[in-house]
Amino acid sequence: MAAKITGGGCLWRRFNRKRTPPRFLLFSVRSAHSMDDMDTVYKQLGLFSLKKKIKDVVLKAEMLAPDALEIEEEEWIKQEETMRYYDLWDDPTKSDEILLKLADCAKAVNSLKDLKYKAEEAKLIMQLGEMDAIDYSLFEQAYDSSLDVSRSLHHYEMSKLLRDQYDAEGACMLIKSGSQDTKSQIWTEQVVSMYIKWAENLGHNARVAEKCSSKNGVVSATIEFEFEFAYGYLLGERGVHRLITSSSSDGVCSATVDIIPLFLRASPDFEVKEEDLIVSYPGKEKHKVAEHMVCIKHIPSGRTVESSGERNRFANRIKALNRLKATLIVIAKEQKFSDVNKTNRQVEETRRYVSKGQKMVVDTKTGLEILDLKSVLDGNIGPFLGAHIGMRRSIDPV
Repeated sequence: MAAKITGGGCLWRRFNRKRTPPRFLLFSVRSAHSMDDMDTVYKQLGLFSLKKKIKDVVLKAEMLAPDALEIEEEEWIKQEETMRYYDLWDDPTKSDEILLKLADCAKAVNSLKDLKYKAEEAKLIMQLGEMDAIDYSLFEQAYDSSLDVSRSLHHYEMSKLLRDQYDAEGACMLIKSGSQDTKSQIWTEQVVSMYIKWAENLGHNARVAEKCSSKNGVVSATIEFEFEFAYGYLLGERGVHRLITSSSSDGVCSATVDIIPLFLRASPDFEVKEEDLIVSYPGKEKHKVAEHMVCIKHIPSGRTVESSGERNRFANRIKALNRLKATLIVIAKEQKFSDVNKTNRQVEETRRYVSKGQKMVVDTKTGLEILDLKSVLDGNIGPFLGAHIGMRRSIDPV
């Protein structure tokens, strides 16, 4: 009997003792807890970074917007008084200038009011997210609002820096391959893509108005940027863009970029004599050329422009003539010539893109270097554009 009791006790102890899970199961549980903890840490770090970005943008808006709004409202009142005491019918040119300034002031005031509202909205949403439990969706919403604020601030700041005569206009960019070899045409295609991505990163569209392609890449392309200040932004991009793949002469290829204004408002009053032009229609003679292409050569300056992106020759002729006028106006302004027949434009190197060794991009005009070739080719060229604008302002302050 005792033996049975002893045995039963052994059985009881055997079945009631605390069971230890298998080792692989313990490892899995620890791993799961570790991953959950890391997810929480990463989420908290991401939230901290997000909050800091939102606060930085809101703080900048709160510091700049009220004073800027006061200045713009004073300028608006000043322009209204000028218009009230000025006879608009006596001088149509002066009247247009006053009305344009008045419209710009009104636009700046409305933009700054909208900026203040969005900054307050971002701040309020962030505060709501901190009240009870952390609501990540609210912080994401606040971050989206802060991005709008940041874009509006950047646009306003640029509008104060870009005050030259045609800076506020759109831009027409002509990109040409430096030679007919395969590498140059592939490189030209990459340059075209870089500028399209830059516009998309800003939330704008870039229209490829014309493109001459080969089986290897792009021979030439014309891109139209139909948004404010595109010309002011991109003016410094004019010149030769070189890709360096090796130290040998075969490891260098290039693309040439030219920029002219794309007038979003009324085109400037600029006359080109008909007898100074040679108009041709290459589509008649060449099968590979667009059927409705129009080429116009300005005899005195030797400049030639073309247009092939429109539906008929008449529209292409109008566009080509506008491009010629814009080209001659800009060249004459840069060289301070009143006579466009004496213009002569030098093409300088703008940038070197080094894909060997330490992949980097060097701006030869400003000396700025960025050690991330891929990022630049993905359209992140803002630092270069800012450096060009800063250099222009230091040379010719407005």
